[in-house]
Amino acid sequence: MGPFLGSEPSLPAQFILTQFTLLSWKGPSMSLRKTRRQFIGQSAGLGAGVWLGTSLNSRAHTSPMQALSAACIGVGGKGDSDSSHVGEHSVNIVGLCDVDQLRLTKKAREYPDAVQSQDFREMLDQLGDKVDIVTVSTPDHTHAAAAMMAMKMKKHVYCQKPLTWSIKEARMLRETAEKMGVVTQMGNQGTSEDGLRTAVEYIQSGGIGEVKEVHVWTNRPIWPQGAGRPEGEDPIPEGLNWDAWIGPAPMRPFKTDVYHPFNWRGWIDFGTGALGDMACHTTNMPVMALKLWDPVAVTAIKNSGIVDNEQYPSNSTLKFEFAEREGLPATDFYWYDGGNLPSDEILEQLPQSFQKKIADWRAGKLQRGTSGAVVVGSKGMLFSPDDYGAQFAVIQGGQMLPPSKLELPEQTLPRIPFEGGTDQRQKWEFVKSVTGEYEPGTMSNFGYAGRLTETMLVGILALRGETGKRYEWDAKQMKCTNDDAVNQFVHREYREGWTL
Repeated sequence: MGPFLGSEPSLPAQFILTQFTLLSWKGPSMSLRKTRRQFIGQSAGLGAGVWLGTSLNSRAHTSPMQALSAACIGVGGKGDSDSSHVGEHSVNIVGLCDVDQLRLTKKAREYPDAVQSQDFREMLDQLGDKVDIVTVSTPDHTHAAAAMMAMKMKKHVYCQKPLTWSIKEARMLRETAEKMGVVTQMGNQGTSEDGLRTAVEYIQSGGIGEVKEVHVWTNRPIWPQGAGRPEGEDPIPEGLNWDAWIGPAPMRPFKTDVYHPFNWRGWIDFGTGALGDMACHTTNMPVMALKLWDPVAVTAIKNSGIVDNEQYPSNSTLKFEFAEREGLPATDFYWYDGGNLPSDEILEQLPQSFQKKIADWRAGKLQRGTSGAVVVGSKGMLFSPDDYGAQFAVIQGGQMLPPSKLELPEQTLPRIPFEGGTDQRQKWEFVKSVTGEYEPGTMSNFGYAGRLTETMLVGILALRGETGKRYEWDAKQMKCTNDDAVNQFVHREYREGWTL
């Protein structure tokens, strides 16, 4: 596992229910010859902040036949596949950056002609105009600094999820991407799956009626959370640039296997916990379908607690409240992690095979729990059992209906013609949007991904506040209006030498 892990582990195998088939629905084909105006017209109902494509005039590479070049920041763990998958689409990898020389040397065997660096600032300065694309697959706390530097140099940017460590960083990246007119994409791969787009269309068509309640849970954390900082320090391993790993966060001593290369996710200074790790995946489909932007309040219903302001809670349950928006009713969204789950009233309506998996986990027969999303409508529920929203079924009248048994609405979102794995599909969407060969553009661009990340990170404020307290949120001003104490967590000052 690399030190600059992307914001997720390698993609797990999709969970397939045994009593019926949940299709990764491909849907009917849509011609790529449709104009961008047609696509935008079809998707206008999604509302502001949802995918609207990006102007081809401002974003397209000079010629689809001219080879693109990429510099990859973070090439261990998820960064290993991110860099390789971009390279698979005829992109020349000209720069490799990782704070760990061992991981850097290993990746350089695949791209021996690439410039190597342990500091992305030095690499980008050195390569300058030789780079078209920058990939960012680092711990959460360095996403914004790397992506911002690249965009200001007018590079197209692919950045792992969550887009940023803080709410303000997400807003700044969204605004900068729009200003610079570059192609951007966040690594929530499910966005590029036809099944997710079909589920969005079905919900928006009224297939399950009026929605006022959403439940999403994850099997994370799978790393240590809920403890304080260990005492002492260990020698920094040879070849590890610890200063660059710490980046804009406050400096602290190195401890073997405590932060680097994997467990950084649970530490407040570096990661965003279970919520930041998985919400950009598991909430993606309902957020897009229901325009769940800018909550008006968030409450930590359950919170095992933060020890010495060091690690995120070992488990939590959050309630986000969304006001009426664009003709949609006020909606409550519930998030569960660390083994917390929705009520039995919800779980008992899910497939027996899925309920058995939950029971086996509770009995200690399974090492890891389940992930899922349930969208509760007045005419039924839409259930997705995977992390990416690409598989789904509708539950109506006690029946489980996969997409093949549903009357699907008219297609309003484009489909990606590339056949391949979820990760490869998203990289194809990104690269071909840069060249201008894929006219709709990236769906999880920073305009969309920034709002998704910003919305989810409001939950961090509740986790760092009082359990049971309702924190009222003013999204426009990016501040809590009924408790100024948590506003210090909206952003932080960067360590000297690091800027946005």
